[in-house]
Amino acid sequence: MDMAPFKLDIDELVADYGKENSTTLADFKRVWKEKKFSYIYEGRPNANSCLFMQSLFLHCIGHLTSESSLPRRLAGLYCLYCLYECQPYKPQFKIYLSLEECRQLKDFISMAKQNGVHLVPALVKRMLDKGMFLFGYMNLLGDNGEKQVEELTAMQNKRIKFACDKLFANTQAESYMHLDLGAEFELDSIKKLSKEYAEAKELALAEASQTVDIEDAKHILQSDNLLGDKIDEVVKDWDAQKEEFYERTGLSRGNELAVIDNDESGVQHHDYDEFDELTQLLE
Repeated sequence: MDMAPFKLDIDELVADYGKENSTTLADFKRVWKEKKFSYIYEGRPNANSCLFMQSLFLHCIGHLTSESSLPRRLAGLYCLYCLYECQPYKPQFKIYLSLEECRQLKDFISMAKQNGVHLVPALVKRMLDKGMFLFGYMNLLGDNGEKQVEELTAMQNKRIKFACDKLFANTQAESYMHLDLGAEFELDSIKKLSKEYAEAKELALAEASQTVDIEDAKHILQSDNLLGDKIDEVVKDWDAQKEEFYERTGLSRGNELAVIDNDESGVQHHDYDEFDELTQLLE
């Protein structure tokens, strides 16, 4: 897919609006209509619609986050908004915004406020309220795709490791994972006691039968299993489940899981704060 002609059209639209030396959305819409810019979708491809739309959005974001003049950066934001609203797809494709681009958008809102362009925070708030953005971590501007995937995979692996360590380390889950139920119940002692109790019960009834009729008491001897045998079955079932857990997780009885330092976890604890700050900035 050759996106060069589409990007060139956006560049010309931004340049024409920049010449207006205006900051209003109304003037941008006028330039848009004069250029009949909605026809940009007439040349859209039959396949890869998502790639097509994200490429258009990304090019607008490039203008928005650039070091250009305020009118040209405003044109990037206004074009982004209009392209989303005018897109021919249902449901509409959301605008992917990385963490870094979110920070840059937050800075742009502050700068626009300082320059008296109060439409910017209102417009961005409207875009947030309508759910136009899809937030993520990958910055699609600049780096090549292979490097982005490698960085994202490495970050994801660190997060999974941190979550597993946090889940099992110094927690009740870990104690259960290594629990020896037989030792916990003192199974050998219980089996010994239950066997001695059964023998004593049988001996007592045998002695009593010599003097009294014990026909009605014989059911006391008719027990399917001793208490020790029943607990032994529970312990064996527990051990079988533990073995299955070890096989599924790849852990072993000797595994020691410990909490790792948050600073070494690879987790950026304040990543989502940027999205919260962006929302607060618009309130």
